[in-house]
Amino acid sequence: MNKIFEPLKSADKIILLLVGLLGTISILMLESTVFDGGIVLARPVIIQAVSYIMGFGILILIQHIDYRFFIGLEKFLYIAALFLLLLVYVPGLGIEQYGSRAWITLGFTTLQPSEFVKILFVLIMAGYLSEHRENLTRVSGVFKAGLVAVPIILVVLKEDLGSALVYIVMWIFMVFFAGIDYRLFIKSALVVLASIPIVYRFLDDYQKERIEAFLHPENLSLSGNYQVWQSKVAIGSGGFFGKGLFHGTQKSLDFIPVQQSDFIFSVVVEELGFIGGAVVILIYGLLMGRFTRIIRDSVDLYGALIVVGFTAMFLFQAFENIAMTMGMMPVTGITLPFLSGGGTSVIASMISVGIIINVGVNSKAINF
Repeated sequence: MNKIFEPLKSADKIILLLVGLLGTISILMLESTVFDGGIVLARPVIIQAVSYIMGFGILILIQHIDYRFFIGLEKFLYIAALFLLLLVYVPGLGIEQYGSRAWITLGFTTLQPSEFVKILFVLIMAGYLSEHRENLTRVSGVFKAGLVAVPIILVVLKEDLGSALVYIVMWIFMVFFAGIDYRLFIKSALVVLASIPIVYRFLDDYQKERIEAFLHPENLSLSGNYQVWQSKVAIGSGGFFGKGLFHGTQKSLDFIPVQQSDFIFSVVVEELGFIGGAVVILIYGLLMGRFTRIIRDSVDLYGALIVVGFTAMFLFQAFENIAMTMGMMPVTGITLPFLSGGGTSVIASMISVGIIINVGVNSKAINF
């Protein structure tokens, strides 16, 4: 038994503590959404707790495999990524939720493949960029790096605009860190911006409506605007100290939309106030800081790029979700890492943290 937990002796304990704090807050907030005068062990709460236990178990197992094991396996990881994404189109397996076909059903639960593919995407891009770093000083090199990412991003974009944005942000951060010439980066950014009108034409109607809703927040008839308005009411009503745990009125009256996942931050601020929201943001900030330390101390570019990719993923998801609840970003369905309810998101996030810790542990071992 001691051998199983032995790799954690060298792990960053602060990362584990911060993730544990977010997990505790998550379960408390989910319990609050089902609270009915007493503690209720409802399905969402149980699933979240079990997912954290499973995720922690996988995190420990990951520590027994050196992250460099995946070097050279990019082609196999690429095939696996596309396979997982295309599972949503298998009749009887893929199902539609919230207007997009991005989930598969296992009978007793559902999974969102794109959450796990984010992990594969980071490993794929880290392998490619570390091997072709010198090519990033040329237009052809940047173009080829884009070609590696585009097929996966396009498949995700077909059903899930929010997740596609996460992939794009991860790619940008990783390419930038790998050493892209800043002039090429600016030119590439201009090309991307110029292509937005073209991409917009191929978006589904519900995706276009969400963008329109963000551009016209005063129009409550547009999809998402009424929900965001209710979210802002809940956040504003929380004041400085909040209404108290389990005592949120907007939440209990079901005015806060999708309160167990997309808008869970609204529940946090309504019940725990500005202080509670600030603490959550502080925890994310400290977590990103610890990830940055591992990037700085990484002994190879491959390991550093892996952590950069996951850091970008967590950073953008946290920013987008929190900003979305306040009407500062479009409603995209991006969940709040570690806090939003959902087994797939929790397990995928724990695997990502496990790999980050693995990079840190193995870097320490070599440095010593």
